[in-house]
Amino acid sequence: MANLGINIILPLFAILVAGYLAGRYKVLAEHSSAVLSRFVFVVSLPALIFVSLSRVPVEDFFNWSYLGALGGGMLAMFCIALLVARFAFRDTLTANGLHALTAMYSSTAYVGLPLLLTVFGDAALVPGVIGAVITGAVFAPLAIVVAEIDRAEAGKGAHWAPLVATFRRPPIIATAAGLLASATGMDIPVPVTAFCQLLGGAFVPCALFAAGLFIAGCSVRGATVEIGWLVIAKLIIHPLITWWLAYRVFELDGILPAVAVIQAALPSGVPVFVLAQQYKSFVTRASAAIAWSTALSVLTLSALLLLLEH
Repeated sequence: MANLGINIILPLFAILVAGYLAGRYKVLAEHSSAVLSRFVFVVSLPALIFVSLSRVPVEDFFNWSYLGALGGGMLAMFCIALLVARFAFRDTLTANGLHALTAMYSSTAYVGLPLLLTVFGDAALVPGVIGAVITGAVFAPLAIVVAEIDRAEAGKGAHWAPLVATFRRPPIIATAAGLLASATGMDIPVPVTAFCQLLGGAFVPCALFAAGLFIAGCSVRGATVEIGWLVIAKLIIHPLITWWLAYRVFELDGILPAVAVIQAALPSGVPVFVLAQQYKSFVTRASAAIAWSTALSVLTLSALLLLLEH
């Protein structure tokens, strides 16, 4: 894995930088980031998830030790960041919840899965998808619940549309469909499999390029101390907690502990910014944390791959 540090990370992030430059210098139309991101999220990733999970035994997906290590790291980081936000960066409860989400929400779909598939091959797809699913299906709703409690306390009335929308996301639906196909032994027709594989093959480059386009439009202004803490929490503290859980507490074997730690060490994910826009809170700080953590993760992820090899 030592040789992979530079040979794998740099080509992947070169695609991301190419997307950033295309957005920065207006090579593509103004709304290209939104269009390409939607293709990745609504078409390519669901196709890859469905065709892959349909071939995987359901029990492999529900690996409770792996879920404990990965999910436990996420929950611990969320709680720690929520406490830090509440006492060190006083703001609304909504902003505090989004602060906590920024500290633990990994960019699995746009950066993590392309990296894991390149480093570990198809063996990393299922644990990678698990990370994406529990992040989107458990922790994004947790931040939404915090925001809705804040709205209710402010007398604005709670509306749960964002929570409902979370469970209607195409990757979540594709995960359920893939697991159902696996559990029932459904024979997927060859043309359907080929169709999904072709679309899924576009996922890695398109996801990274789309992430670069998005970052080109991000603001990097905001509360410097808070953003600095969020970047440290996401790139250093979160993976350290997950490393302890994966290697010392749950004693995972094979590639699973490395996959869990790498997912925890990913930069903050774009959905945090989308949620911040939805609630009109924490928008600038979320975009700044995403931009800075993505840029610095080139160094931290390269170093992590070298450390995990030893």
